[in-house]
Amino acid sequence: MPPRNQFILYDLDQTIIPWDTQLVFRSYILRKEPLRRPLTLIFLLFLPLYKILGTGGMKRVFHSYLWRMPLEDLENHADAFVRDWLPKIIYPEIVAKISQQKEQNQLLVLSSASPELWVARIGNALGFEISFGTRFDWQAKQRLFPDLIGENHKGPEKVRRLTQAGISQAEAGYTDSKADLPLLQLCRLKNLVNPLPRFRRMGENHQWTILIPPTPWKNRFYFSLESLKQLLGIWKP
Repeated sequence: MPPRNQFILYDLDQTIIPWDTQLVFRSYILRKEPLRRPLTLIFLLFLPLYKILGTGGMKRVFHSYLWRMPLEDLENHADAFVRDWLPKIIYPEIVAKISQQKEQNQLLVLSSASPELWVARIGNALGFEISFGTRFDWQAKQRLFPDLIGENHKGPEKVRRLTQAGISQAEAGYTDSKADLPLLQLCRLKNLVNPLPRFRRMGENHQWTILIPPTPWKNRFYFSLESLKQLLGIWKP
């Protein structure tokens, strides 16, 4: 295994990209195939069951908008999404840091709770050596509630996948989310990207690096409004 100081770990959503890519990809698909928009009602009907279904179960329900989509179409959409929208939605400051780290021959690892279907493609486009995301059992035509392969890739599951890949420690980690505390524990240097106030205070108390790249929203209300537009498929960058 390469030495610790060669690994740099990155979260994706709201760390490299200021949005949740599950919502952004959804908007991309629904703009391409607007007849799928009524399937959003399924997700909304299941929202009250969040505590029963958990994050993994709700993630399956969330992707019901892909029902009966041929796998070839889904993969083509993922390729086009990365090609057409990724350059418009990244934090330039974070991508510049990634490029600098690559020039220093550090090994970049992308670890996200979003589906590996596009996480891997984003990682490849940005020059990551390894990319992990939530794995789905995509079919020739998609089920209404596609099955997960393994667990939702979040929190301790990120550490488990990294450990399986032989990565038990790293030089630095970047995230926006308190859910990534297990990942940060692997890292000598801990970096928070636009964290929410409570997590920011934790980072400041521990003297972690706080990065505040400019966001494409004015406040959390605007962020929520744009996220709703993404859910409904009426948003574009």
